[in-house]
Amino acid sequence: MDSASFKDRKDKIKDTMSISQQLQQAVVKACKEIFKHELSADDIHFQPTRKDFEGSFTLVTFGMSKALRTRPDAIAEQLGVYLKENEPIVEDFNVVKGFLNIVIADFQWIEQFNHLSSIADRGGIPKNGKKVMVEYSSPNTNKPLHLGHLRNNFLGYSIAEILEAAGYEVLKVNLVNDRGIHICKSMLAYQKFGNGETPQSSGIKGDHLIGKYYVRFDQEYKKEVASLIEQGLEKEFAEKQASMMLEAQEMLKKWEAGEPETVNLWSTMNGWVYEGFDETYKKMGVTFDKYYYESDTYLLGKDIVDEGLEKQVFYKKADGSVWVDLKDKNLDEKLLLRGDGTSVYITQDIGTAELKYQDFAFDKSVYVVGNEQDYHFAVLFAICEKLQKSYASGMYHLSYGMVDLPSGRMKSREGTVVDADDLIQEMINTAKAKTDELGKTDGFSQEQAAELHYTLAMGALKYFLLRVDPKKRMLFNPEESIEFQGNTGPFIQYTHSRISSILRKAEQLSLDYQADSSTHMKLNKEEVELIQLISKFSQVILEAANDFSPAVIAQYAFDLAKEYNRFYAEHPIFNEKDDETRIFRIKLSAEVARTIKSSMRLLGIIVPDRM
Repeated sequence: MDSASFKDRKDKIKDTMSISQQLQQAVVKACKEIFKHELSADDIHFQPTRKDFEGSFTLVTFGMSKALRTRPDAIAEQLGVYLKENEPIVEDFNVVKGFLNIVIADFQWIEQFNHLSSIADRGGIPKNGKKVMVEYSSPNTNKPLHLGHLRNNFLGYSIAEILEAAGYEVLKVNLVNDRGIHICKSMLAYQKFGNGETPQSSGIKGDHLIGKYYVRFDQEYKKEVASLIEQGLEKEFAEKQASMMLEAQEMLKKWEAGEPETVNLWSTMNGWVYEGFDETYKKMGVTFDKYYYESDTYLLGKDIVDEGLEKQVFYKKADGSVWVDLKDKNLDEKLLLRGDGTSVYITQDIGTAELKYQDFAFDKSVYVVGNEQDYHFAVLFAICEKLQKSYASGMYHLSYGMVDLPSGRMKSREGTVVDADDLIQEMINTAKAKTDELGKTDGFSQEQAAELHYTLAMGALKYFLLRVDPKKRMLFNPEESIEFQGNTGPFIQYTHSRISSILRKAEQLSLDYQADSSTHMKLNKEEVELIQLISKFSQVILEAANDFSPAVIAQYAFDLAKEYNRFYAEHPIFNEKDDETRIFRIKLSAEVARTIKSSMRLLGIIVPDRM
């Protein structure tokens, strides 16, 4: 094509429209002119062309056949001819039965590519003026964080990052379960068996120390129940009458009454746990904008229960306990306050929901909690609806599946959990062994190698836990997660490192790749596919935000890394003789690296520049 005709075509490009929008409008016009029938642009949908056919966009014409009174293959052929002759961006087409495969002109892809650098960092999505609160982690102060908490924390943090990239104002919050019968179990066991032990005197991390006494309570309680059963008591009665359980319940009453000795013990033990949690959160690389504590919210919950009684939404039983009837919501009756006036979990959550809205006036409040609590959140949301809370419709439970191990399900009180700190260290050790074996830290200082081992370990762990749809139950395989090939974090991290090496070499050779690429260039299939993938980043972010699924981002990052490695293997960069092509490929590599880095950051994963 001569330069004049090229310029004529280029000038006709509607820069404000996406390629698919331009094609939609062109098809609407073609149908009107060729078939004398007016279709809506919403009726015309393009899909990516299958890799075994030439083209980038495919129009399926079978659904148009009845309206246009023409065979699908004939519709496709006539539309293809029209688009090639009248739409500047259409280079060619081919028809396979009723499928119209459209080849987009190279100059259009280059034009689009030249605009990518300004939107690659966060997807270029404007703020939408809506507020979302994301609550995740929500640990209990009677035990350390474990493998299940890792999925929760990584999922919550990533969702918050994705929503922010999608244009929302986001507040990340952590509701700490710092009161209740389970906390009193640890406190009672420590009081009975601790002998003044502290994290400092024992050399045990604070949250691990308290978790030890939670397990000890369960052990002593089970022994006592077994003894009572041997004495002739029924199991259910023995479980209620065991002195360990009765003493824990009495301790909860003392705490709620503000008895100084009990409150001081609670404060001391929780302080040890918080120090331990902070250390683990730092290792995980997750942060929070605000903390809530159930010890601060359960009284507000009681006030709302009183409000519900006044409105006759709730009712009292003869023993003084307060209930709500949710049968009209296909749920059951739910206890809100015990007969002795003490709170239950739902009471605290009602109070916390109210406080969260007072603080942030959210449009949506996302609770990142495992699917074993599906019923609990259905009840909570139904209660807020019955109370006619304005925020009830914006409450959403991001229900995720449990994480299993080859050995089976974890149980905290039996001490059979995979501790988060231990697992992170195991992953670091595995990353070290892998990198040493492959020679990926050759020439690194000890500090640089340690940083890379940590970066790879956390990338492997986070990616493996986030690449699966949140709703699905999953099996965690540490060995598989750390592999440098396949759908893993280290594979994507290594791809970024490879590109960083290319960019360093370009700088050493004083090759300037910042300027716009020439729209006269001819592209190969792999280059077009990379530009298409990078161009989809905004769309992928919005899809992930809409689905509350980091798995969408993870799959995108993997596809981009995989496609880049295919391009890299088939097309030389520094051995390319044509200067313009070489510079373009370096610039393309830089945009891929930038997009990989941005997408992995949305998963909370760091990508190294060197390995």
